[in-house]
Amino acid sequence: MLGELPGLWLCVSFGCAASRGPSCLSAQFRRPGDFILGGLFPFGKDMVNLTARSEPTLLRCERLFMDGLIWALGMRFAIDQINNSSSLLPGIRLGYDMYDTCFEPLVALQPSLLFLTRNGTTGIGILCNYTEYQPRITAIIGPHKSDLCLLTAKLFSSFLIPQVSYGASSETLSNTELYPSFYRTVPSDKNLVEAVVMLLNQFGWNWIATVGSDDEYGRGAQALFLSMAGNNNICIAFEGFIPTDLAEPNARKQLEDTVKLINSTKVNVVVLFAYSLPAQALLEHSIRMGLGKKVWIGTEAWMLSDVAAYTPNIQSIGTVLGFVSRTGTVPGFQEYVAELFSSVEQEKFCQQSRELSRLMNTEVLDTHCQQCDHVTLGDIWPLLRVTMVQPVHMAVYSVAHALPPKGQLIVADKKVTMCFRRCQPGQFRRIKGFNLCCYDCTDCSENTFWSSTGEWAPARSTQCHERTERFLFWDEPVAVALMTLMALTAALSCLTALLFLKHLQTPLVQVAGGGRNLFALLWLLLQSLSCCLYVGRPSAGLCVVQQLSYALCLNGCFSTFVPKALEISLLTEFPRCAPRLLRWVTHGRAWLLVAASLLTQALLCFCHLHLGPDYLVADYKSLPSEVVLVCGTQSWAAFALLHGYNSCLAFVCFLCTFMVQTPAKRYNVARGITFATLIYFIIWIFFVVVFATLRTVLRAVTQICTIQATTLGILASYFVPKCYIMVFRPDLNTGDYCQNPNGSQGWDLGNLLPLFP
Repeated sequence: MLGELPGLWLCVSFGCAASRGPSCLSAQFRRPGDFILGGLFPFGKDMVNLTARSEPTLLRCERLFMDGLIWALGMRFAIDQINNSSSLLPGIRLGYDMYDTCFEPLVALQPSLLFLTRNGTTGIGILCNYTEYQPRITAIIGPHKSDLCLLTAKLFSSFLIPQVSYGASSETLSNTELYPSFYRTVPSDKNLVEAVVMLLNQFGWNWIATVGSDDEYGRGAQALFLSMAGNNNICIAFEGFIPTDLAEPNARKQLEDTVKLINSTKVNVVVLFAYSLPAQALLEHSIRMGLGKKVWIGTEAWMLSDVAAYTPNIQSIGTVLGFVSRTGTVPGFQEYVAELFSSVEQEKFCQQSRELSRLMNTEVLDTHCQQCDHVTLGDIWPLLRVTMVQPVHMAVYSVAHALPPKGQLIVADKKVTMCFRRCQPGQFRRIKGFNLCCYDCTDCSENTFWSSTGEWAPARSTQCHERTERFLFWDEPVAVALMTLMALTAALSCLTALLFLKHLQTPLVQVAGGGRNLFALLWLLLQSLSCCLYVGRPSAGLCVVQQLSYALCLNGCFSTFVPKALEISLLTEFPRCAPRLLRWVTHGRAWLLVAASLLTQALLCFCHLHLGPDYLVADYKSLPSEVVLVCGTQSWAAFALLHGYNSCLAFVCFLCTFMVQTPAKRYNVARGITFATLIYFIIWIFFVVVFATLRTVLRAVTQICTIQATTLGILASYFVPKCYIMVFRPDLNTGDYCQNPNGSQGWDLGNLLPLFP
């Protein structure tokens, strides 16, 4: 008898529709209850022209979408089952409030905002803390499309309101950080794409076309497919998108162009990622334009509709293979729908339905299924067997199982008290499950109470603490080690200077520049001692002086190399010009070059002060309980200007000396300058890279190491070899061995100038 019931109800429905006119089916999607579940379903499709909309009025759809109606009836059926159950949520009655999305974001946004309103009001509260906020609904079922879920999930996730979709498969929605309260009862696109790739590999189809609808579902699924296809040796001959809004003026042309491009590639397999409406449009255009037979691989988004079964002459374009989720039927659903369609024709039932709907404040928003009143059981019956209702059914039951019966939350079939407890000081509430009253007490993380006054707070703290200052202290092991190295470097500079002073009139010292060597060693000594500026508590004044002292001391050394480098270059590369120009780079006039270089560097120091000197920075982010005091770079342009001049001097010295050849058994005075400048460049390359990224006390350590490395590099490459000759090989400190590269003795070069023609 039960098997014949649908046929009986079908006959009754036809008779009632003919005799009584419109039904009250549109009043069946709103009921009060202890917990209200919101529903977002596509009752309609083909929305009216948005360009003609001049006021923010209610948006409506032109045509009924039967699948959306069936999904909404599936939600109603599941809730009625739960309300009539004695085991699930006893003593609690679920209500529901369902609205039309029309497959459009603008339409779906209106009921979504309504769901967020405070319970019993029509306004959304603007609060700092929404822990105690009670919205109108407890959870949301839907919507169906991924595009709409990406919009609504951001709204509901901000309030941590559970949302369970019965059709959205976009992989983007799997991001639990962006969508922490979003769930779904269908597989994601990743599972679908993996199945499609396995099918193509199974049959050896590796030359294919892929088409997706121009929406989140089509774009996301196709992007996943393209990435996986490339890793499985599947060649994509054509990839394209088809419009989702078929009312657009150029939609027809886009579809025709897509069919032509598919035909031109000569592929035999087409993978189609689209919802039912754009998929049907592409297939109809393919049939009309006479596209050859292909293998069409469809997805659940359109295979579960009536596209493949009811599109006329679809066999002319080939074979359709499709993927659908493995789901079962929902027992009793067809009988439930048949009985409901009989009831909505009865005046008493309709009167009760309208009274229950009015309890839900129907004047607030009315985007229910108005066209449903003209639907008969005969219209909907053929689709009841093919439209997949189980995902909707599962979505409702998943919410029901998570709701707390009498203050308890059901988790892994065990009842545990989690609800209605107070968190301890230093903790905050993290919502857990599907109800705002159930939460975990989580310790407040470090620096939750951080303030701009420089205070900090440890984990689970209820008060702030003063930060201690952090910089390079004098008694730190690393500071002691660096100061010891500084003392050794300074001592080496002094000993070298004393040795050069003792042998000032010898050929070796004279060919190296004479008294200018002592001047260079003095600046190297000052440069080494300037490391003291980087230890201890920094101040605004110290930050300004640090870079200036380093640049000026290094310039004092390099300025003494310039006359000698130019002298060597003139003698080796420009011998004809040497007699006329050597007088400008030797003897007393060489000191003019040194003075001019120092004066130029001093002017650049003033420019650096004007453009943006280093300043004191209080860093509260690098360390949890300390404030790091460090000198920060205010202007990198000023920094480059200050140190760029020394780099230019070093580069000139390097160019003048690195190619110089010295006769056998002669001292190469140019080699020391070459290596000194080369070491300087190597050190500075590492320094700039490290210095630009550091903001801790290591910044001061890096600068000290750079200064010491530069000083020791110049001493080791230029001065120490000469000291070795003076102390251990005095027999080489002669006029014959210590000559300029052209063979002349540097200490008597002035006497040779008249000899040049």
